[in-house]
Amino acid sequence: MDGTLLVGRSSFPYFALVAFEVGGIFRLLFLVLASPLAGLLYYFISESAGIRVLIFATFVGMKVSDIESVARAVLPKFYSSDLHPETWRVFSSSGKRCVLTANPRIMVEAFLKEYLGVDMVIGTEICTYKGRATGFVNEPGILVGENKFMALQKAFGSKSVPDTGLGDRKTDFPLMNLCKSLQESYIVPSVKPMSQDKLLKPIVFHDGRLVQKPGPSMALMIILWIPVGFLLACLRIAAGALLPMPLVYYAFWALGVRVKVKGNPPPPAQKSTGQTGVLFICSHRTLLDPIFLSTALGRPIPAVTYSLSRLSEIISPIKTVRLTRDRVTDTNMIKKLLEEGDLVICPEGTTSREPFLLRFSALFAELTDEIVPVAMSNKMSMFHGTTARGWKGMDPFYFFMNPSPAYEVTFLNKLPYDLTCRAGKSSYDVANYIQRTIAAILSYECTNFTRKDKYTALAGNDGTVAAKNGLARKKVMGCLQRKV
Repeated sequence: MDGTLLVGRSSFPYFALVAFEVGGIFRLLFLVLASPLAGLLYYFISESAGIRVLIFATFVGMKVSDIESVARAVLPKFYSSDLHPETWRVFSSSGKRCVLTANPRIMVEAFLKEYLGVDMVIGTEICTYKGRATGFVNEPGILVGENKFMALQKAFGSKSVPDTGLGDRKTDFPLMNLCKSLQESYIVPSVKPMSQDKLLKPIVFHDGRLVQKPGPSMALMIILWIPVGFLLACLRIAAGALLPMPLVYYAFWALGVRVKVKGNPPPPAQKSTGQTGVLFICSHRTLLDPIFLSTALGRPIPAVTYSLSRLSEIISPIKTVRLTRDRVTDTNMIKKLLEEGDLVICPEGTTSREPFLLRFSALFAELTDEIVPVAMSNKMSMFHGTTARGWKGMDPFYFFMNPSPAYEVTFLNKLPYDLTCRAGKSSYDVANYIQRTIAAILSYECTNFTRKDKYTALAGNDGTVAAKNGLARKKVMGCLQRKV
């Protein structure tokens, strides 16, 4: 896998991702401290011994279910960004595909089978005890050198052998000699990874806190930055919560948070003239979308939320109102809020990181004809400000822990009345039109995926109640719907 199927030859970044996403900063620190010993063993004594050190430092004591969760929800995004184009061209043309790797099978199998169509994965098997990894490996040990040869021979037997073998080092020669036609792949350092649009299917959903693949230097930088970043995040959150909203924009800029505003926002509602509030319909990138909308407008706009942690409600500088998911109750509540003034809703119902928009709920279109679409986008260099598997109360902290996070708020023209329900349009037509309009501005793709699809894919539940029987996997990652 490393160096042949992937451009990079180091598996450390993927071990670091598992260490951080499951064990947090202290497990990542343990791995970083162990990496010099692993490198010494790998390059000067035994390749197998070096990998054993990485596996022990990463996995010892972890729940197997947590490792599987990260392998399914986090690692595919990073693996797919490192695919070698020439290897994939040859590999994808094969009828049946097998990958042999020294990496633990539990780490790589989900990505290889689901996104690359691999039929068989032969990898190092980790040792477990009562649902937890011990940090050791099962026989025959790390699949390098002779162990690779033996594993392939055992898997295929003497009568059936592969047609083509791909490798990138001398220790792969015995393995490739088993194949009918020998092909050697020596990877050049300057090659660029393959674009992700050539995968069998797109990666619409992914989880995890880290934005970049953490090599040793990046991992060390993350460890050193987190204490500083957390204090900076607390300061930024305090500025947003305590200062008057007209000053928040300038406070954010002074603290390194960039807010860019495009378009012409509507003026505030005037109760004296009987004018009802405007309903802002936003794409959903983080739970901070309504706060940055308010920052762009210079006035607090109440937000309707689908689910929000108690901590996020406490520190929010704007009023937040939870939907009950009962249609009649929610309808009456939203109408009452609009009578009081402007309101913001993110009809996707959950955040989306990739350049895709999830299906818009159509309820909002039935409640008012005063609709202003808003395209929200953001940039983060170190941490993602969203999570499906972790505690959502930390979402705003992780976003503001980025050295210089940025938000772009684009106000579109108010929806013409002849495109609203007043003109006889169905609420679904209105919702779909707004989704396509926002997607066009952001250069995103529209999908039919929903909140339930996202949480089933990433966390094994529907996003509201934790699954009781482990992380059941549902096949929701099928073909991307280009149009609603």
